[in-house]
Amino acid sequence: MALAFSFRPRLLDALVGYDRARFVKDLAAGLTVAVVALPLAMAFAIASGLKPEAGIFTAIIAGFLIAALGGSRVQIGGPAGAFIVIVYGIVERYGVANLILATALSGVLLFLMGLLRLGTLVRFIPIAVIIGFTNGIAVLIALSQVKDFLGLSIAKMPGDFFGILGALWGHLHSFNPWALGVAAASLTVIVGWQRWLPALGPRVQFSGQLSVVPGSIVALVLATAVVGLFGLPVDTIGSRFGGIPGALPAFAWPAFSWESARFLLMPTITLALLGAIESLLCARVADGMIGDRHDPNQELMAQGVANFITPFFGGMPATGTIARTVTNVKNGATSPVAGMTHALVLLVVILVAAPLASSIPLACLAAILMHVAWNMGEWREFARLKTYRMPYRVTLVAVFLLTVIFDLTVAVEFGILAACVVFIYRISSLSRGERLTAADQPALAGHDAALQVWRLYGALFFGATKLVEALEDALPARVLVLDLKNVIYVDSTGAEALENLLQTCRRQGVRLVVSGLMAQPLDIARRTGLLERLQAQSDQDLQPDVASAIDTAVAGLAPVDAPATAQGDAEPGPART
Repeated sequence: MALAFSFRPRLLDALVGYDRARFVKDLAAGLTVAVVALPLAMAFAIASGLKPEAGIFTAIIAGFLIAALGGSRVQIGGPAGAFIVIVYGIVERYGVANLILATALSGVLLFLMGLLRLGTLVRFIPIAVIIGFTNGIAVLIALSQVKDFLGLSIAKMPGDFFGILGALWGHLHSFNPWALGVAAASLTVIVGWQRWLPALGPRVQFSGQLSVVPGSIVALVLATAVVGLFGLPVDTIGSRFGGIPGALPAFAWPAFSWESARFLLMPTITLALLGAIESLLCARVADGMIGDRHDPNQELMAQGVANFITPFFGGMPATGTIARTVTNVKNGATSPVAGMTHALVLLVVILVAAPLASSIPLACLAAILMHVAWNMGEWREFARLKTYRMPYRVTLVAVFLLTVIFDLTVAVEFGILAACVVFIYRISSLSRGERLTAADQPALAGHDAALQVWRLYGALFFGATKLVEALEDALPARVLVLDLKNVIYVDSTGAEALENLLQTCRRQGVRLVVSGLMAQPLDIARRTGLLERLQAQSDQDLQPDVASAIDTAVAGLAPVDAPATAQGDAEPGPART
């Protein structure tokens, strides 16, 4: 029953009290986002080694499903630059059919993550890992566009970093100055439209209205017009891909190979994790802009449905897109209707104006992706590295280099592993012990040789058992009091370390008195049998606080100068089973 009621799209709540005024705002926002999404969708698909229509189909189908079923009011879904590297690698190694399979399986994983309410766990991925692979992806995106930016004649680009560099260097002789001119002019228009037009202000008539139009669209229209009007010798969508179909494709089951499909486990997991991270980060950005709070689990389930369905209709992996979501918010979007409208507008474009896309120059799309790559990277973080601690620096730089030079999957695996190691080290460093003296507890006066009292702090887990092991190496003559009031957590390894300490104490004739066991440590001590063995000789060996433990220990001591009694020769307790 819990699962039955866990799937609730945000659209249902957003439509409560929905009126014409909100619809007009959503319609306007959807139209604007569609204009932004059109060139990006095609560019992302081409950069991923796919046909341009794959990006548009994804923006239509996945964009509609993510908006309709998602957990955010304003998030826009579709193809994203973060997927370019991993998608290109899958296509190059295993083919498009296996990309469809990997995308669909990643959708299943995403849905299960949401269904099992694991959406909040994505936030546990350290920011150093996210920035590292984001910057690495940005570099690879920019590098992959050098070919079309310069108009180089390369039949097929390699997928690895050094292969790309070798291919670019080996084909520099095929440089096309016309392509470079179109690309450079397009990039200038994109940057200038964004930065210079708003600065002109009232000096230019209609500057405010013109600034609403994305610079990428302006560059796309101008570049297409110039290339078509003057017949410039540059590659276009039509010359390389034969244009764009004027209708959505029918459902098609891929003819994938089981021989290659068995290698898709890690790429599938990478697609799922990357999609989850991108979509939830995007949703958090949107929340901050509109003062709302998204449902991360519902968002993951929507992403899962979209990624499971879309590839069977000619699409590619999809996720939440920050640039288009921000555009959606800034243009007044109030509900998921805006995202659904953006998808429907793109569908109309496909049905009506698909032939016009054949004349779009690839050099212009390369310029658009160059701009996307620059905006995608957190480049200032490199300059600020010196302000962070060494583990943060090493993790960020290592993930960045591994992403660029080797593979995104390897980079994410290393980043998460490094983060775990650093976390364990940091937590273990917070665990410490201090010896109490007569200055802290006057009852200890005169018993320094026979009695020691130690107070432990932090978590007693597998990374901090050295604290207990150190106590075994320097036991007192008669009684050891262990105050665990400030120990917030004990795992099975920590319980075993306490068990070993208990056995060592009994072998050496030292009484162990434990005090201050809180809820979780007390529970683990009870479940492991440590509590029973601790109290096997005396119920007084477990005390509620350190003062009571010290009083009990002192009461059991002979006078300081007296020889040890037979109590110190007690038999060891029963062995742990």
